[in-house]
Amino acid sequence: MSDILLEVKNLKTYFYTEEGVVQAVDGVDFVIKKGETLGVIGESGCGKSVTALSIMQLVPSPPGKIIEGEVWFEGEDLLKKSPSEIRKIRGNDISMIFQEPMTSLNPVYTIGNQIIETIVLHQKLDKRKAREKTIEMLKLVNISSPEQRIDEYPYQLSGGMRQRAMIAMSLACRPKLLIADEPTTALDVTIEAQVLELIKKLREEIGMAVMMITHDLGVITEVADEVTVVYAGKTVEYADVRTIFKEPKHPYTQALYNSIPRLTDTQKKRLEVISGMVPRPMELPAGCRFHPRCKFAKSLCKEEPKLEEVSNNHKVRCFMYNKEKSKNFKFKEKLTIQTERL
Repeated sequence: MSDILLEVKNLKTYFYTEEGVVQAVDGVDFVIKKGETLGVIGESGCGKSVTALSIMQLVPSPPGKIIEGEVWFEGEDLLKKSPSEIRKIRGNDISMIFQEPMTSLNPVYTIGNQIIETIVLHQKLDKRKAREKTIEMLKLVNISSPEQRIDEYPYQLSGGMRQRAMIAMSLACRPKLLIADEPTTALDVTIEAQVLELIKKLREEIGMAVMMITHDLGVITEVADEVTVVYAGKTVEYADVRTIFKEPKHPYTQALYNSIPRLTDTQKKRLEVISGMVPRPMELPAGCRFHPRCKFAKSLCKEEPKLEEVSNNHKVRCFMYNKEKSKNFKFKEKLTIQTERL
């Protein structure tokens, strides 16, 4: 029996606007195994959130449209299912924690009403039993005085409490897959650590898989089993978390790692930066999309590299690791990796 829960193949989601076509997601590939956590990392604007919305089929149409790819969940392609079939899966088998809880929660309904609605819709319980289960979920995510909080509105809760309420709503139906889109954004360090620990604890208790979207590599080292690195709408590297941090292959992954401040750095040492900016989706460069910012770039990088396997379960989209074209690169700068956090 396969241990793969979700497999995304060559996913492409475009937005058709008056200014032109926005290729928000243009070739994303990854696998999520049962009970494991996949970390999705990349700078803002690289297509991480749109990938999650595409899986959930929450991309606004128009202007958005999934034009190509496959999303296999438990052996079935979600992209071939009808809207009614997807609604039965969304919130039940696959749940999502959205990036900003204040805008995700309806301000005119109590926290309890919003969680109860999810339970009644998918679990077919009456409102009394759904309320009891909601209080249990609020206790599970460590919200104090759940009997009181259930009747409060989002504005009455702190940012950390709202995020916990979102997690409670997402987990109310015991999903098989939880998609967490920047779940610790705008939270202070203490609350961030508590939320991450809570997700790890609930993953173990419920046995669900997690797709953790973030730009924080520190978060990835804490929670992920495998990692996919996304740049300008494409997967550029995919491997288990130890390989990604000990042997990053793609220049973009290396640049991300080098930009992390470390306790061992001297005060006089300047933090490395990635030159340039993520390209606008309507002004994407030809070939490798990272080549305008890459210090290894050659003329051949104006061609489109494929995502190729360089070792067991380690894939890279770069000509430096292509057997035929790697000879064009006379050297590869050695990256010094500090692995004390792994």
